[in-house]
Amino acid sequence: MDMRALVGDNFARLRREKGLTQEEVSARSGFSQQYLSGLEKGKRNPTVITLFELAQAIGVSHLELLTPSND
Repeated sequence: MDMRALVGDNFARLRREKGLTQEEVSARSGFSQQYLSGLEKGKRNPTVITLFELAQAIGVSHLELLTPSND
């Protein structure tokens, strides 16, 4: 799995675990719903700062977005 797919999968999973929609995260983070959708599909290449801001918006550590899950 490449890094974009890993981040996208983790972001989508963590967002759902927190009970948040893409629209809610968009409002919290300032990133568009279209950007978040592309991120979750592994089509975006977020910067380190973007990862940090998105992690804050969903209430997790930025490291959780980068760590493979134990599925």
